[in-house]
Amino acid sequence: MKKSEKEAIVIARRIREFLNDYEIYRKSEHTIRSHEMAISLFMAFLEVKGIREETLGYDCFNSDTIVEWMIWMRKERGCSPETCNNRLAGIRKFLSYLGHREAGALQFSFEATHIERMNTTEKKVSGMSRDAVAALIAASNTSTQAGRRDQTLIVTMYGTAARLDEILSLKVEQLHLTVGSPYVVYVGKGQKIRTLSLEPKAVEYLKCYLRDFHDDNPNPEAYVFYSRNGGQHKKMSQTAVNSRLKFLASVAHETCPEVPTGIHAHQLRHARASHWLEEGVNIVQISLLLGHSNLSTTMVYLDVTMDQKLAALETVNCDDASRLPKKWKQNESSLANLCGVKDIRHNNKR
Repeated sequence: MKKSEKEAIVIARRIREFLNDYEIYRKSEHTIRSHEMAISLFMAFLEVKGIREETLGYDCFNSDTIVEWMIWMRKERGCSPETCNNRLAGIRKFLSYLGHREAGALQFSFEATHIERMNTTEKKVSGMSRDAVAALIAASNTSTQAGRRDQTLIVTMYGTAARLDEILSLKVEQLHLTVGSPYVVYVGKGQKIRTLSLEPKAVEYLKCYLRDFHDDNPNPEAYVFYSRNGGQHKKMSQTAVNSRLKFLASVAHETCPEVPTGIHAHQLRHARASHWLEEGVNIVQISLLLGHSNLSTTMVYLDVTMDQKLAALETVNCDDASRLPKKWKQNESSLANLCGVKDIRHNNKR
């Protein structure tokens, strides 16, 4: 067997391991899908360059080829610079995994870390007004189980400003509703744990929801918001949540035009963070509540004034200066099929 053929087999095996074993324990479903799409796009590009199964090797992941790939995504597929950078991150992650397991790929893993990201235009995250949030919560039909679930989900999402995957990964045992100061324990990015207090309104909604959906003795290992088809041990999908949000937004928009009809879950997180800011909550506290690893992320995320930035930096300097972020061809045989990822050569979706 030729060297390149051996490398192709190793690459294919490592991709499958990376997506099916390694990633599943360390990343959210959204991140896994994103990394899979990055690899699918890269394999599609290699086929455009004439690479086939018998010629796929570690050197296909050299930095020049990856830069060409990014330009191809930008020009031929119309991907935004942000999307190109996101795909680059996915390839870097895979190469890091590959390089730690295959010495022959280590050089290319190192090279990938030095590829410059594309310049992007900073975008403001669109939030929601308090009236819009209230209208969205009220849009659910609470005479139905699905409506009561939707309402509780939205109240929890807004009340804690948690990421959607954090909410959907929440298990009953992570809710502490009967203690003196009710709280919820979230597992965030990088498996980081953070505890958030629950407001009385959210506590009442969750208690009623648990009685309605989990009976009097809920299983601690059950997902709080679970799939109707998969049962309590399969969490509700992000697609299902976003679909429900858009439906409810269209209903709420009729009474409150401020409700965005193209709503997505992240807007509720941003709305809560913005409202905390309006209430005078310190930026450093908001950053901790959101689970941001860097204070700079929160500052970009919100409309923070210069005075607020200076006050936040002063607070961090006093507490722990070390925490400050530093500036600075269509057939059954294809690379995608070999590697077990989606073949997107004839698909224009990004």
